[in-house]
Formats: sequence, structure tokens, C-alpha cells
Amino acid sequence: MEPVSARDGRGGVRRLRERCPRAARPDVLDRQQLLRVRGHSVAWVPPLLLLVTIAVIDVYTGEDFRIVSWIVLVPGIAATICGVWGTAVFAVLSVVTYAVVDGLWPDAYQAGLPDFILVAVGGVLATLACAVRVRGQEHMLRMRYITETIRRTVLRPLPPVWGGLEHAAVYLPADVEARVGGDFYDIQPGPNGTRVLVGDVQGKGLGAVETAAALLGTFREAGYHEADLRTVAERLETRMFRHRGHTVAVGRAGESDRFATALLLGFHEDAPGTVDIVNFGHEPPLVAGPHGVRTLPPGDRLPLGLGELAAGSACPPSVRRFPLAPGETVLLTTDGVTEARDDGGAFYPLADAVAGVLAADPRMAGPRRLVAYVRDAVLRHSGGRLEDDTTIFAVRRAESAGL
Repeated sequence: MEPVSARDGRGGVRRLRERCPRAARPDVLDRQQLLRVRGHSVAWVPPLLLLVTIAVIDVYTGEDFRIVSWIVLVPGIAATICGVWGTAVFAVLSVVTYAVVDGLWPDAYQAGLPDFILVAVGGVLATLACAVRVRGQEHMLRMRYITETIRRTVLRPLPPVWGGLEHAAVYLPADVEARVGGDFYDIQPGPNGTRVLVGDVQGKGLGAVETAAALLGTFREAGYHEADLRTVAERLETRMFRHRGHTVAVGRAGESDRFATALLLGFHEDAPGTVDIVNFGHEPPLVAGPHGVRTLPPGDRLPLGLGELAAGSACPPSVRRFPLAPGETVLLTTDGVTEARDDGGAFYPLADAVAGVLAADPRMAGPRRLVAYVRDAVLRHSGGRLEDDTTIFAVRRAESAGL
């Protein structure tokens, strides 16, 4: 998917419409999905039924119950669910129907010119309102395309098995409309093994996304070229300080204290039963397998960007190696999972929940099943109200692939 720059706005919209054929015309957008039957729009049915109903009732009731003026509602209803041209058609139909139905009555009982003007003006206003609505939908669709491009750039799509690792991931932004935040993850295979990075940038907004992109860019290069996982970790720390210095230099002093928690994992060919981990102040990962769940010890490093506050910060990051049996999955989550609360304020018990589901079905240790279970369980626990961006990432060595 191509990125869209500010100078490429028109081209971005053109490509958006090429990818979304239903958005090719301004009055046909990604709207009223429920008003489609077998791929065909039936948005015109409700206003047409209302128009016919009003006309029939007015004709077949007495002169004391004239409702022909209610036709002004028809273009108003059409404006909410139809396109601009559809609304304009109903505005014209409303005026014509009003004139015909009202003309069937004797002069003494006709609603007359004032209501005719009301229906005509209502149709014009409804058409204008529809045009504004459609333009807003176009803008929303364009913004969704841009945010989706950003998301796919920061969190690039990965094949199901990559670098000898089977993995699955779910990203749930706290802001559903934004669809992008400060959580990040990636897998980088290379000549020195396959490296995995999962993290969470402090704060929200484009500043957090920019920081995540900077860290991922460094990880993708260092993770491939550097032989030692410690060097990769040092490169990430250096990149965080450089990025903060740049934001201050361009006048964004409010981001001078930004930091990021992260987990850096290394899977080596010469140690197939282990995983190396550098923990930068992140939630410790879980290891889930057919025989249960264990929580790995927390790391001894501060988050990226805060390393200078620690005593002995000049020392290289420590890499800890843990055993990893065949079939065991490393589960990494951001604090959107561990800080999810129910109505009573209780946090989601991740380790206990995973242990319970594995006891019932050891096959749930697979990355895809495990991630899907945690996602659904967190949403149930929180009632669908996420206070922070949530990333659930699971990875294990592929059974039939080497690094």
C-alpha cells in the first residue's frame, strides 16, 4: 500500500477510490451497509414507502385529516440514507406529489401555496444537507485510508511463518476511529537469527506513532546486521535519545521526556531450545505450552529513553536466556491487556486466565488460538472499553521450519 503525502492528496483519493469501487462516485460511499440486499442498494425504499403512504392516507381520509404537508419529511429521510442525486430526485417527487394530491381536493380544502413552498424549500435544504453529509463521509473515508496506510507502514504485515517463527498478533487501538497508536511490534530475520520486538510508546497521538516508527526502523536494520543482541538493544536506546533530541530541536519540547517500554527477543539457530530476552521496563512475557504457563522474570533495564537515569547506565544491556520447550509459545502484551478493568475495577488476570484455558485445552497454546482467546477475553472483561492501546503478540518456533 502506497503512503500518501500532503502533496499527493488528489492522487491519494484517486487510489482510495480505485481500491474502493463503491466510493467511485461522490454520492456512493461506504455507508448504510444494512440497506443493501444481494449487493444492491435499497436505501431508496424507505423514503419511497413514506411518500406513497402519505399520499394514499391523504387521498382516502376526510378533509379534517390532511397530511399531505408531511411529504416534507420524505427528502429529509432520503438525505440521511441516500446519495445526493437520490435525495434530489425525492425532493422533486415530493413537490410533484404534493401538487397532484393537493389538487384532487376542492379549493376550500386545499393546503395551498404556503405548504407547497414548505415542501419545496424542505427538498432543497435536504439536498444540501445530503451533500454536506456525503462530503463528510468522503473525508472520513480518506482519513481512514491515511490511518490505515500509517498503520501498515508502522506495523507492516507479516506472513504467518516468518524467519522460522510462527506468530499471531492483534492490535486494538483505544481510539477506534484513529486505528493507530503507540504500540509496535515486528519480526526481523537475519544471518544471526531472528529477532522480535514488541513495545509501547508512552503517550498518544502522532508523536507516539512517530516514535514507534523510528524505533522500528532502527530495529529492522540493527536486527538484521548486528550479531549481538546487546548491540541491537544499544542501538534502540541510542535511537530513542536521538529521536527525542530531534523533536526538541524542531520545537516540540513537550516530547522531550517521551519513553517506550519494549521487549527484544532473539531466536538463534545454534540454541533451538532457548530464547534470549532484553526487557526495557516492559511487562514480563508469559510462556504458554501444553504443560502450563510460566511468567518470565522482569527485566533489569529502564524503558527506552530513561536509561540515563539508572546507575551504571553505561553498562551494556544484559541479555537473559530462558529455556523454551518445543510447542511453547511466548506471549507478549502491552499494558492495555494487564490494565483492562471490569465494572468493579478489577484488572484482567492474564496469567490465570491463560493457565485456565490451557488446562482445559492444551491446543490453545498455538499463537493464533492464544491471541484470539486473549483478545476476546480482554474485551469481555472490560466490556469493550479499552483505556489504552492493546497489543497481543504470540510467537513460537515453527515446527517444520528452521531459522
